[in-house]
Amino acid sequence: MASRSDSQVNFGKPIRCKAAVCRKAGEPLIIEEVELDPPKAWEVRIKILCTALCHSDVTCWKIDSGPGAKFPRIFGHEAVGVVESVGEHVEEVKEGDLVVPVFLANCGECSDCKSPKSNMCSKFRSKWFDNMPRDGTSRFRDMKGEAVYHFMSVSSFSEYTVVDFTHVVKISHEFPVDKACLLSCGVSTGVGAVWKVADVEEGSTVAIFGLGTVGLAVAIAAKQRGASKIIGIDLNPDKLELGKRFGVTDFVNPSTCKEKSVSEVIKEMTNGGADYCFECIGLASLMADAFNSSRDGWGKTVILGVEMHGSPLTLNPYHLMYGKTVIGSLFGGIKPKSDVPFLAKTYLDKKLSLDGFISHEVGFEDINKAFDYLLEGKSLRCIIRMDH
Repeated sequence: MASRSDSQVNFGKPIRCKAAVCRKAGEPLIIEEVELDPPKAWEVRIKILCTALCHSDVTCWKIDSGPGAKFPRIFGHEAVGVVESVGEHVEEVKEGDLVVPVFLANCGECSDCKSPKSNMCSKFRSKWFDNMPRDGTSRFRDMKGEAVYHFMSVSSFSEYTVVDFTHVVKISHEFPVDKACLLSCGVSTGVGAVWKVADVEEGSTVAIFGLGTVGLAVAIAAKQRGASKIIGIDLNPDKLELGKRFGVTDFVNPSTCKEKSVSEVIKEMTNGGADYCFECIGLASLMADAFNSSRDGWGKTVILGVEMHGSPLTLNPYHLMYGKTVIGSLFGGIKPKSDVPFLAKTYLDKKLSLDGFISHEVGFEDINKAFDYLLEGKSLRCIIRMDH
């Protein structure tokens, strides 16, 4: 944790720190020294304790053209840290608080933030990718004085970062810091999708397409809700035993379904279709499979995966007339300021298990190993501890 004397010395001043900078799409990150500005009004400077690698980081790291290809860039959006200093008008957090930065804004003032129907902050909805949301500039510079792009309003692959206060959530110091990273994105997305978007009830049947971190979080939440059958669908046969540890009761490998489609197999297993289907990969074809696997009358399909190929989703409109529904969800419907602290408390009260999600841990200097583990299909979440 940053000492109070260090914070006082650096207050209102730029600081130099190490960051893992991506200079070119798909290339290994480079640990280099960067300069980070002090927080402006409504901003918070955070000392990152540990961070984690998410599939979204890897997906965007690969993009080499179009508006998403902004380099040099500091990736990372799942993290936990300690407030080092705050800018004007910031009252929610103070120096020394343990906080989780999140990619989704929660201003608390717009119609969406005030409504229980949405978690899409309309004030900052389209301003969360490359730089700070209020003035569109970066707080990072390399040693040549050139700006370094932010990522998803967090940029946690750095010893320190600056985040708008709408993206900062305070949690209890009792919460273990490694598991706190999980609350920033993947696990919260899966749990929120079950508890808030689908509102899965006891005795229902659930089908999960893709058993990565998000899908396994769906499984844990569905088990906690008392689902009678939780079916995991994945091409990786190793996910059979892994899924069982998270509450999956049945497993389907689409490559072994032979002449039957996945939806036909699931309908046979559930006597007509699953009550709730969750797509956790981000493929339009899989979204259609999930929809077709849901039950007529009340089947609900929740889309959690981000389709990055630009493929359209094709559904039979007659099936919609039969009462099926499909809904998209970002961050599992989670409102960061209220729901993340609730999830943290639920964990501390031993009502929600986060055990098993952390498969690897590396030091900051070895951050590229985290990419290797994920690309090789070996990890769920690799925790990256800062070398403070």
